[in-house]
Amino acid sequence: MKIDKIMMTAVLAAACVAALVAAPQSDKQPIVSNPGRFGDPTSIAIKYKDYLFGIVKEVNASEVILSKTKFGVDQPFKFTKKTKFFLDGKPSSFDKIKVGEGIYIDVDTDKKTGAQLAKKVVSGVDMPKIPSEH
Repeated sequence: MKIDKIMMTAVLAAACVAALVAAPQSDKQPIVSNPGRFGDPTSIAIKYKDYLFGIVKEVNASEVILSKTKFGVDQPFKFTKKTKFFLDGKPSSFDKIKVGEGIYIDVDTDKKTGAQLAKKVVSGVDMPKIPSEH
């Protein structure tokens, strides 16, 4: 009786191994997406990975308020004397920022008050350079 069980187990195990070995192998390559008309998004994502993105709701000489940020609520960012503004990759000023446009902000936090400070504000079309051009 034991030998019958052992033989049956061995036959079933051999059949399973044979079925796995005989399974057809796929020679298809994985689908690679085309970056489309907007170019390669990874170059912008890498460049601004540490920045916060949002849509300008209000802007004045002392701060900008962004909506649609990762915080989920309207978030103010204060400007300081050291805040740098860039429009289309060139130096600019706060008055060139328009309500409704998307901007990237390099954020720092004031240790005393906890306020969010804007170190660098980037708006407009900032065409990233190809890595070989750096």
